Amino acid sequence: MSETRRFLSVSADITQGMTSSAARTQLFHALHQPGPLALPNAWDVASALVVEAAGAKAVATTSAGVAWSLGAADGDRLARDRAVDLVARIVKAVEIPVSADIETGFGDTADDVAETVREIVHAGASGVNIEDGLGAGVRDIAEQKERYAAAREAGKDLYINARIDTFLRQVGDPADRIERTLERAAAFLEAGASGIFVPGVTDLETVTELAKGIAAPLNLLVGPGAPAVDELAKAGVARVSLGSAVAEAAYALAKRAAEELLTLGTYSSVEGGIEYGELNALFK
Repeated sequence: MSETRRFLSVSADITQGMTSSAARTQLFHALHQPGPLALPNAWDVASALVVEAAGAKAVATTSAGVAWSLGAADGDRLARDRAVDLVARIVKAVEIPVSADIETGFGDTADDVAETVREIVHAGASGVNIEDGLGAGVRDIAEQKERYAAAREAGKDLYINARIDTFLRQVGDPADRIERTLERAAAFLEAGASGIFVPGVTDLETVTELAKGIAAPLNLLVGPGAPAVDELAKAGVARVSLGSAVAEAAYALAKRAAEELLTLGTYSSVEGGIEYGELNALFK
């Protein structure tokens, strides 16, 4: 029995009478302690199954990858029902917990966020990412607190990962960016967030300061050039994710293969792919 299946079995035993979805949610919370929980993000059922087969303990969706795969641009351009449907199909396909990136919540109001969360919970997800970005900046703290409070009310047991975009969007004076981020983190945790996600920063000095100042698991966005997972763990990081990078790499391969075929008439770009039988067998 794999480690993940054993955890699920133990969770199910501990939570007698709870649904499978509830057991997965309990497990997802537990995976953040002590961490680090490594999440190679998926954007459709096939990529989620590949991630699970690689040994991931949970699957997280990338909102950008999901939007692109469904024919929409990233940035709250995708209709809520299409995003929820994709999450439901991933949850049904895998046995590990699923966390859904729901952008800013697919709506302008706190009630819109609550409705999105209710539907995501019904789809069986164990967690969500909710962004605080607005235009080129970030939402007012009080307004964003209302959105997180609404999300918590709608998803009482859900792992809510509060994304703070101060570094990603380079909001305000760099000299007080850490202080502003910690202020927002404290407010969002008070409103009901389970963890804090700060994309746009990976230097170990800043990461260490953030981890020390945030009274909850810290999630970072990683990729080429970022410190290794074990280094980030020593700095206090509880969770790392690749975001849209895997989807971008996959589409880059599609571009290279198409260009090679159409210009050179050769096919070397597609070498090293997952063998047909292996991939097809993931769809039980």
